[in-house]
Amino acid sequence: MSTVFLSYCRSDQAEAARLAAALTDAGLDVWWDHLIEGGAAYAKRIESALEGADAVVVLWSARAIESDWVLDEAARGRELRKLVPASLDGTPSPLGFRQYQTVDLTRWRGDGDAASVDALARAVAAIATMTASGDPARGVSATRITGERPSAGAPRSPARRQLLIGAISAVPLAGAGVLAWRHFGGRGTTAAGNSVAVLPFDNLSGDAEQKYFSDGLSEEVRATLARNLALQVMAKSSSSRFEDGDYDATEIASELGVAFLLDGSVRRQGNAVRVVAELVDGRSGVRRWTDTFDHQLTDVFAVQSEIAYAVADALSAFVGGNRDDRESLAAVGGTRNPIALDAYLRGRALYDLSTGEDTDRAALRLLELALENDPGFASAHAARARTLTAIANEHGKIEELLPLYAEAVAAAERAIALAPMLAEAHSTLGFTLFQGRLDARAARAPFERSVQLGAGEATVLARFAQYAARCGRHDDAARAMAPARVRDPLNPLIHRAAGGIAYAARRFEDSLAPLREALSMNPKLSHANAAIGDALLNLGDLDGALEAYGQERNGDMRRTGLAIAHHRAGDAAAAAQALDELRATGDRVLYQQAQVAAQHGRGGDALDALERARRLGDSGLIYSRNDPFLDPLRREPRFVALLDGLGFDASTAASA
Repeated sequence: MSTVFLSYCRSDQAEAARLAAALTDAGLDVWWDHLIEGGAAYAKRIESALEGADAVVVLWSARAIESDWVLDEAARGRELRKLVPASLDGTPSPLGFRQYQTVDLTRWRGDGDAASVDALARAVAAIATMTASGDPARGVSATRITGERPSAGAPRSPARRQLLIGAISAVPLAGAGVLAWRHFGGRGTTAAGNSVAVLPFDNLSGDAEQKYFSDGLSEEVRATLARNLALQVMAKSSSSRFEDGDYDATEIASELGVAFLLDGSVRRQGNAVRVVAELVDGRSGVRRWTDTFDHQLTDVFAVQSEIAYAVADALSAFVGGNRDDRESLAAVGGTRNPIALDAYLRGRALYDLSTGEDTDRAALRLLELALENDPGFASAHAARARTLTAIANEHGKIEELLPLYAEAVAAAERAIALAPMLAEAHSTLGFTLFQGRLDARAARAPFERSVQLGAGEATVLARFAQYAARCGRHDDAARAMAPARVRDPLNPLIHRAAGGIAYAARRFEDSLAPLREALSMNPKLSHANAAIGDALLNLGDLDGALEAYGQERNGDMRRTGLAIAHHRAGDAAAAAQALDELRATGDRVLYQQAQVAAQHGRGGDALDALERARRLGDSGLIYSRNDPFLDPLRREPRFVALLDGLGFDASTAASA
């Protein structure tokens, strides 16, 4: 006999009772919450029945689509791939459930042999058949939250999209999940027992456009957890690689090299937000802890601290550390203004897309809207600074660079004034001072402060490492880059940066492996092939360099490399053609023109180009201290003065 879990809104109880009787008459074993005995653990019984059912029949109605319970139960049925939706009054399924054919019960009047009830019974039978046959297309049920190991014959761990299935699986009161975790856990889980990856939270709001909100909140939780230096937290770019598709929890953990996964879901309805989070053991896939957090939008930034504290508390049984240091996990730079928060999360989502000038400028407008509604929103000021810097770097005209960088610096400084403990703000200020104002001396203090505050954040570490490398602080750069690569192992940008750091230290051979690793992750990654060409050229492999330059997607980098490599090969015509093409792009590539001129033996022209680049704010100058292509200029007084004006230590730059 197939078992049916019946989900309905309380106002539809009479119709649910009649349908339960009709389905029972049709030969089905129907469970609904009317069967719960007095004094029983209500939510626990519901969870157990839903998990064990062959099919989940959801009765949609005008009120049901507004019920958190019905939506959560439907989401669970959908994730288990045993959802059978029906409509009592013609109300369409909410967004997120419309890919399922809905059985129409609007004309059913309670008779057991109606065609609509037969259709419902047939749908249940089809789902039950797949359950009995173990059809892999259906997926697998998630492990129970009590921490039990899967039974014999069951999959070792839940699939990625089944690590967390709504509030039904998170019924313990706050703290109860932590107690279960301590009871079932033990010390010494793995060599990286303090490591955790925060997977992108599922959007269960019934509106696909709300994904920016769930993604943004999971990133805030990740950033908050990273402040706890007793934990090793994977960065966003690596964790997000597993967002789409069904992945086994143990596979994800193995790929990322972490002991635990933190998964979650977010449901937003009006100003109410429900977040469900769970911690999964990466070795076994067993769910160890789960909890539910209900807040209003005005308090949503508090959710990240609550989740981070609860996870740190749970993990402390394994890794030690100060569980009571709530201040270190506190939300930093947040807002209580719902409009500001919404605009901020939307803007940051557009910025992360990085698809072009249109999305970057749209992100800027949204961040400015956030600040109009809350001028004290420090995280929005920091995000605005990063967006202004990106617009200047990637889309700005030469005459726009200095004003854009000045705005970015002011925004980062404002963020720090509002939230002195916000590591991302200090890192952003250092970056804009270095790459925007071209002032290595001024950038040193904010960069070093960013590492003190954000020692657990891969992006903060990587930015500092690149700055240190450009300033000749190669040991500091290597020390910062190593943990950044551990925390973001699947991010090609991190590996490209690691290659650049080795190149800056003139370890040309060592730079090749991380650059090639970056390209293996993203064959379309810009600048990586040119960087390989630069390294090979300095190693004397002229043919290899020409091949690498030819594969570079960025036209400026490709033409610069070819102009230098063809000159070394004695092909004056090809070198001249590449240089002419480079010059045709104008003052935007003055630094690259100086590299070519220096390598072609025209030192005066190279120095003229560098000095003009300095006046116009060409960010390419951050490479000048230890760029081997500028070595012919190292002892020129004009070049020494240029480096000093950029804030570099000219006394050591001569031997860079």
